[in-house]
Amino acid sequence: MTADRDLIALDWGTSSLRAALIAPDGTIEDRLSSPDGIMFANGRSFDSIFETLISPWLARRPPPRVLASGMIGSRQGWVEAPYAACPAGFADLARAMAWTTTARGVRVGFAPGVRAEHAHGTADVMRGEEVEIFGAIASADVSDAVFVLPGTHSKWARVVGGRIVGFHTFMTGELYGVLRRHSILGRLMPEEGEEEALDADAFAQGCAAAQRSGAPLHELFAVRTHGLFDRLAAAALPSYMSGLLIGEEAREALALMGAPCGPARLVGRGDLAERYALALGLFGIETVSAGEDLAFRGLHALAGELTRMEDER
Repeated sequence: MTADRDLIALDWGTSSLRAALIAPDGTIEDRLSSPDGIMFANGRSFDSIFETLISPWLARRPPPRVLASGMIGSRQGWVEAPYAACPAGFADLARAMAWTTTARGVRVGFAPGVRAEHAHGTADVMRGEEVEIFGAIASADVSDAVFVLPGTHSKWARVVGGRIVGFHTFMTGELYGVLRRHSILGRLMPEEGEEEALDADAFAQGCAAAQRSGAPLHELFAVRTHGLFDRLAAAALPSYMSGLLIGEEAREALALMGAPCGPARLVGRGDLAERYALALGLFGIETVSAGEDLAFRGLHALAGELTRMEDER
């Protein structure tokens, strides 16, 4: 799916904004980043933030298409784009786009996010991650896979026939932060650094405890007793707790979704992706990186789908 003209792709989240100017063939010609996430507008309108940052790109002819994903399309954002229901593919997202026009007359489209309803009555939502998944689908030409998106609220999504057919959310990252900073478990740990080094052995021990036990509330207290009885050094305790929580996430996800047929595709890079690759390997799950710039790739593919739909009218 190829866009019909240049695209301004906005990956606009809670704490930051990333933007790319993308040619019709998918080449990223320019990019920028800004701390102007939706929680840091400080009384400014999203329209004015957009115009200030993006105005040099808007002068191109013909005018670029503008598409945005992430929390900018939430109830707290610029325009609320209601969630599309699973199963959801490119066409479903394109049909559910929300639109606005800026004071300068620029039309901006907002990806809708996706929701999943579970048989036991609970629901899951994602906003922004769905575009990354579609970016991975478009980049790797894969239509059936399990995608794992580590983060504050990690997502495990199953894609069949190029559509997200279901997913589950795990509050692993947020729970780690709360326990590290605000619970007794953090008292024996060193002061938190900007990026804590991974102790692979301690991390693997935590994963193994989650895998064998299935009792996370009980196992969590061992973070304290391992420190009290010098079974683990203080510097190793954060990695052990991280392994315990990520291992528990993997155990629950595999119980809910079943093992993937083929490698799980990891959306993300750096230390966190390394931890997930290690944890899933301990569970016997092969992983591969889903690639880079996936939000931009997904928005470019979505622009191509919009072009196809417009041509059919």
